[in-house]
Amino acid sequence: MAKRTSYSFEFFPPKDAEGEARLWAAMTGLEALHPDFISVTYGAGGSTRDRTIAITSHITERTKIPTVAHLTCVGSTKTELIEILGKYREAGITSILALRGDPVGGPSAPWSTTPGGFDHADQLVELASELGGFSIGVAAFPDGHPASGGDFEKDIDVLIKKESLGATFATTQFFFEVDRWRKLVDRLSARGSTLPIIAGILPVTNVKQLSRMSELGGTAIPDSIMKRFLAVEDDSEAVRALGVEIATDLCQKLLAEGVPGIHFYTMNSSTATREIYENLGVSR
Repeated sequence: MAKRTSYSFEFFPPKDAEGEARLWAAMTGLEALHPDFISVTYGAGGSTRDRTIAITSHITERTKIPTVAHLTCVGSTKTELIEILGKYREAGITSILALRGDPVGGPSAPWSTTPGGFDHADQLVELASELGGFSIGVAAFPDGHPASGGDFEKDIDVLIKKESLGATFATTQFFFEVDRWRKLVDRLSARGSTLPIIAGILPVTNVKQLSRMSELGGTAIPDSIMKRFLAVEDDSEAVRALGVEIATDLCQKLLAEGVPGIHFYTMNSSTATREIYENLGVSR
């Protein structure tokens, strides 16, 4: 019997009371969809670490939805990382997403090592695995990691190593072409990997935001898709509707390919994600 596809949502920690109100409004709207898990990010440079820990713990307590907590190398010593993992465990969180994280200046800024800390996500995977009690997720890049210089096999090597150290699933950066996900999965399978590759989906609602995220994360936006967004960029409702249409089409293709899970980057808004859900006919 084929395993059921998982559906999950990602949020980022709010900066103020108004942002927190928006987050909980979005959370309420999406909670009714019965997601398999929710994840909460760190800001660049680990800037929201404490808020991430607090919000993640609160979500777990308030909603009872399984929560995947982000953990990055940025700005933390090994001792502090062990303490953070301990706080997550105390809050009943049993899954983490182990990432190197972005430097304070963003993905393209030079990496700055924290004395007594880690430089690579595989070290986080190894630490969490040694401590035990966690399901460990890692990041995957269908369009290639920005630091790999176009060497896709290097990305595969990194994922294989993380799997060997204890990673149990991977979630991709957002992407727009199903063939990119298929290529990643096939290359891993050819190397003997059994790591489930959950597809990260971005429901586009803002063209400028899309361009910035693409530039920072190295995600390629196909010309055909970018032209469609640019044609309606001054009409926010048309942008949102097009974003829903494109994401729905990609999700349908991924489901036909047997994707194990779909992870929505909600940008702390629920409307577009709920519409995609409805289009897919998901019944939970």
